[in-house]
Amino acid sequence: MEDIRIHDKTFTTFIDRQEIQQRVQDIAAQINHDYLNEKVLLLGILNGCFMFAADLFRCLTVECEISFIKLSSYQGMSSGGNVQTAIGLKESLKDRHVIILEDIIDTGKTLYSFLPELHAHQPASVKIASLVIKPDALKYPIHVDYSGFTIENKFILGYGLDYDGLGRNLPDIYILKDPNS
Repeated sequence: MEDIRIHDKTFTTFIDRQEIQQRVQDIAAQINHDYLNEKVLLLGILNGCFMFAADLFRCLTVECEISFIKLSSYQGMSSGGNVQTAIGLKESLKDRHVIILEDIIDTGKTLYSFLPELHAHQPASVKIASLVIKPDALKYPIHVDYSGFTIENKFILGYGLDYDGLGRNLPDIYILKDPNS
C-alpha cells in the first residue's frame, strides 16, 4: 500500500487501477447488453466523472454520444448542501436514452436536485451509472442502475475524485488514512 500526502491529509491506496478498469469494463458490458439496439447519450457530471466517463466511453460498443454538465455540492471533504450548476445542458434530451455518469454518490443531493430538471426535458429513459456509492451516507432516494464499488462512508480521492482540487489525476483510488494506524 502506498501512502500519499495531499494538502494536510495522508491517504493510502484503497482500490487499485486494475480493479477500477475491471469494474469499468463490467459496467460497459451491462450497458452494451441493455442498450443493444438503442442509441444512448452519456451525460457526465463534472468535474469528478471525467476519468470514469472516458474509460467507460471507450469500452462501449453500442451507438452512443457523450456530453457533460457541471453540478457541485462539495467543498473540502464534505458536501456543502447547495447544488450549483456551472455548465448547463445543451443537447436535446427529448425521447433519448440518457445515462448519467457520476464519480461518486454520497448523500445523493446533487443528483436528487438535478433529476427534476433533467426529466423536464422528456427523455425516453434515465439511468444512473456511478463508479462509487456510499449507501450509509445516502440521504436522498437515488436509484443507481450501474455501480462500480459500494464503500463505507469514508473520504476517498483519485481517479477523478479530489480533495480541494488535488488528487484527481491519480490512477488509483485512495482512502483517508487513520491517523492512529
